[in-house]
Amino acid sequence: MNRYRTQDNFNGSVLIAKKGKIDYLTYIGLANREDSINYSHKSRFHIFSATKTFTAALIMQLCEQGKIQLDSSIATYYPEYKGEAAHKATIRDLLTYSSGRDDKEMREIAEAYNSTIWPLDSFITRYCSERLVRQPGTRFAYNNGDFILLGKIIERLYGQPFQAVLRQKILTPLGMRNTDYLHHEDVIAHLDQGYFNSGSNPVTFSRPTNFYIDNYFSAGAMYSTPQDMLLFDQALFHYSLLKKETVELMLTPYKSLGDVALGFWVYPKQIGEGTYVVAERQGYGYGHHTNWVHLLEEDITLIIMSNSNTVDPNKLRWEVLSAYLKGSIGNK
Repeated sequence: MNRYRTQDNFNGSVLIAKKGKIDYLTYIGLANREDSINYSHKSRFHIFSATKTFTAALIMQLCEQGKIQLDSSIATYYPEYKGEAAHKATIRDLLTYSSGRDDKEMREIAEAYNSTIWPLDSFITRYCSERLVRQPGTRFAYNNGDFILLGKIIERLYGQPFQAVLRQKILTPLGMRNTDYLHHEDVIAHLDQGYFNSGSNPVTFSRPTNFYIDNYFSAGAMYSTPQDMLLFDQALFHYSLLKKETVELMLTPYKSLGDVALGFWVYPKQIGEGTYVVAERQGYGYGHHTNWVHLLEEDITLIIMSNSNTVDPNKLRWEVLSAYLKGSIGNK
């Protein structure tokens, strides 16, 4: 980490824990460059698509309650939905990014996130109700729309806003006091700012263009901290949030869909001299990165959070884990 700090200008936090006990936690660099505010234990981070694992957990709670069947159609729980996938794609298809929708516009048109705040129903009609371009369940195609539809289904079944359900079912029970759903007008103490690196030397930064976090909804509108994410990690992997059989279902990868599972990717990975079964989840947006890795058999957790693109967290995570696993702490 000293090398990444000095040579690559890493800004953010790295946490490593074994069996829920933090073995390493560091805060490096600036959370806010305009005011020269350093990262610290008070800092809160945008987590973007790591939000999707919270959404998946809420869906699996509904499964345990008997209110959702994974192989029932979208229309079963959201009859107003007008997309061609309504009666053809299932909840499982949404969870595995395989609904078959043509989501090209949502990925490529900046107005989806940047031009205005869309009411949820209007956003779904405009960006998540496309025609089908393939049979649902047959091909992985990463997109936000599938998880936005899941968030809408959660709201319909509970009769409450997604934010309220999130707080009641996960954040409050787990004591995640520095984690919440984010609206663009919210004033959140100690929330970091995102930056892009121009690639020049010396490193220079710029602020991303304007965006409305509200439009990411249940696919990416949350903030958190490394310690809070560890609480969520341990609640999932130690079955206090969901039953063991439910978590095992979440962690079952779909090989034909690129090892995606329900809220995670799960696959064997060689790290250093060993091979480990990894569950991982990433989030990225407007300079912000979250990289969450859990070694299932060893109960080792790595959480990387950053607010700039000077470092590739996909590379960093394996180097950090390799160094940790070599050391005496990782072998306890």
